[in-house]
Amino acid sequence: MSLLITDECINCDVCEPECPNDAIYMGDEIYEIDGNKCTECKGHFDEPQCVEVCPVDCCLPDPNRVETEEELLAKIK
Repeated sequence: MSLLITDECINCDVCEPECPNDAIYMGDEIYEIDGNKCTECKGHFDEPQCVEVCPVDCCLPDPNRVETEEELLAKIK
């Protein structure tokens, strides 16, 4: 499943440059993740990079976007 950023986000700017799929962007108030681009870093890293660098643990699995590993890998351009 792709990830999402909760409203716990403090806009620290560390997650956006770490995303290999350019799925993270500044929303109206906090950073957001484009679920159509997020692969949980499958095919790039062992762990999602936004999760690794987030100081407040606000990058979580999106329960509304359950996807298999094959579906996630298919999103890589």
